[in-house]
Amino acid sequence: MIERRWFVLRHATLPVLAPGARPVRVLHVSDLHLRPGQRHEERFVAGLAELEPDLVVDTGDNLSHPRGVPVVLRALGRLLDVPGVFVLGSNDYHGPRPKNPADYLIRPGHRVLGPELPWRDLRAAFVERGWQDATHTRLTVTVAGQTIAVAGVDDPHLGRDDYDRIAGPLEPPSLRSPGSEPPSLRSPGSEPPSLRSPGSEPPVLRLGLTHSPEPRVLDGFAADGYDLVLAGHTHGGQLCLPGYGALVTNCGLDRSRVKGPSRWGAHTRLHVSAGLGTSPWAPARFCCRPEATLLELVAARGGPDPAPVGTVGVGGDTRPPSRPVGPTR
Repeated sequence: MIERRWFVLRHATLPVLAPGARPVRVLHVSDLHLRPGQRHEERFVAGLAELEPDLVVDTGDNLSHPRGVPVVLRALGRLLDVPGVFVLGSNDYHGPRPKNPADYLIRPGHRVLGPELPWRDLRAAFVERGWQDATHTRLTVTVAGQTIAVAGVDDPHLGRDDYDRIAGPLEPPSLRSPGSEPPSLRSPGSEPPSLRSPGSEPPVLRLGLTHSPEPRVLDGFAADGYDLVLAGHTHGGQLCLPGYGALVTNCGLDRSRVKGPSRWGAHTRLHVSAGLGTSPWAPARFCCRPEATLLELVAARGGPDPAPVGTVGVGGDTRPPSRPVGPTR
């Protein structure tokens, strides 16, 4: 139906890296909801490898069918050879089932879970190809010769999140003293923590991952001084009205942040992907094109931020550009 196959690549520049850091190009993909027979989406996702990102971040809901794992791996293709981090979403764990559309308006907390999907196979395949699972884990990834510290939570939409397992100022495991445990959450409004340890350089970015951008999780990341949080789940509202925007977010996030970049608190940036797919039981989008986003992360500096968002692929061309978007490395 309208727009669900009108794929678009978006571009955003976010000043979130440590001063003096070199730019990092991150491809954010989410909510593929792949199942056999989705050739248009497969081709679009596979073509994103031409962008040659430094890092791929996948914020979940890759699956939509018991036989979806081979489809996801075929679509991601060469992107699995790029450094990547991921968390899973509700539709990686459970297949979709029919749901009364009115529930999104009058019973937003109502859950209709389908049969369990092969999420363990999906996770194993990602890890085998070199991607790192950030679920309830602190880890580091080396990107363009620079260290990024990453932590994530399991899907808040299903109540699987436990932020306490990663709570505290984020620092690479190698910078913590043996046997030390992460401290408790700092009070909101305090300064972002320093990650510098004697003899070691701090990471250029503290990156948080979650599938559903629930405020309770975003509050935790912000309190612990994360520079950037990436999420999906909302589908950008999926059905939007001109001049009004999304009708619902399908989570506790306000409508103004349903997709794209925004701030969460004084320091933390948030980017929510509108995603690439839909449930097979709701195969429609309106005023909300399916998307992937190339994020150009640059060093933070004083003064006004650069223009945050651009769009590639407008006019019905669903192919990614043949050259990287935005400033080169």
